[in-house]
Amino acid sequence: MDKQRIVVGLSGGVDSAVTAYLLKRQGHEVVGIFMKNWEDDDDSEYCSSNVDFVDAAAVADVIGIEIEHVNFAAEYKDRVFAEFLREYQAGRTPNPDILCNAEIKFKAFLDHAVRVGADRIATGHYARVRHNPHSGLYELLKGLDPAKDQSYFLHRLAQGQLARTLFPVGELHKTEVRRIAAEIGLPNAKKKDSTGICFIGERPFREFLNRYIAGAPGPIKDERGRVLGEHVGLSFYTIGQRQGLGIGGVRDKGARRGGGDHAPWFVARKELATNTLWVVQGHDHPWLQYGVLQAADSSWIAGDAPADGVLAAKTRYRQADAPCQLNMAGDGGARFELSFSEPQWAVTPGQSAVLYDGEVCLGGGIIDSAA
Repeated sequence: MDKQRIVVGLSGGVDSAVTAYLLKRQGHEVVGIFMKNWEDDDDSEYCSSNVDFVDAAAVADVIGIEIEHVNFAAEYKDRVFAEFLREYQAGRTPNPDILCNAEIKFKAFLDHAVRVGADRIATGHYARVRHNPHSGLYELLKGLDPAKDQSYFLHRLAQGQLARTLFPVGELHKTEVRRIAAEIGLPNAKKKDSTGICFIGERPFREFLNRYIAGAPGPIKDERGRVLGEHVGLSFYTIGQRQGLGIGGVRDKGARRGGGDHAPWFVARKELATNTLWVVQGHDHPWLQYGVLQAADSSWIAGDAPADGVLAAKTRYRQADAPCQLNMAGDGGARFELSFSEPQWAVTPGQSAVLYDGEVCLGGGIIDSAA
């Protein structure tokens, strides 16, 4: 690749730091940008953006590149956080990281980078981009480190975004990234990977959501319709949730299917019409197993939906690819159905079903319902 002006999203973490270093070493003109996406309470103990900017600036200093601090908080609130709240209020469980990538990191950030003269942008995501000479299309591939692959979070990117994006660490394993960081003396070489999104951070999730969504208590029932307790509002629970149900002391001597009287309880269904939270005992309970799902609001990397057929899918990030049959709904690629050869655990409306053909990520949609 010819020498280019590349704007790198520097987060303060080790992956984006090594990304900037590798591109500079290749001879490109590299500029770092630190994205500030949240400012409602960014001085709290839970939001680390101030610390992260200090780390990003220290990295830029060591590598020898300029860094700019850009505030995308207004765009984030309009495009990501508002949708996040709408989904929770509707009883679904959204994935704001996916929306943030599509709307902020590869839209608002890309637009800003182009305005400041960038040929390309780069981030520290573990994924790869490949140009297919036969189709002329850009393909999104899994990162080479299977334990770190982040293509799931990037599946809503389009051709115009992939054409201008580089993922240098997608070609490496995390251990190699850490080794490079230590070797060149990066100050954040041993920094822990971030978990979660800034506006929630490590704080108790329910406490955060409570600020924005009013609780509407209702009954917690088991599969036989017995009331076991009271929930604080359906928005505060997700399918498959085990902790924080407040019914740990309830024992069911007749629990079946690998349950037993000490088996943990899991959220199985959220019934908005009656404001009822349904729970079951045992991880392998049939109510937590799903063979078919419907998805909507699809996004396809090639621009067009793939043909019906056998593919693989993930219904949550940390999951092995599951073989499935894809059937498009015939409405321009917006809706599809997946039928799995093996039941999938706790398929959750609001999360993303992402499709793969081998190492190629095809795109996906938002899970609407499952059975």
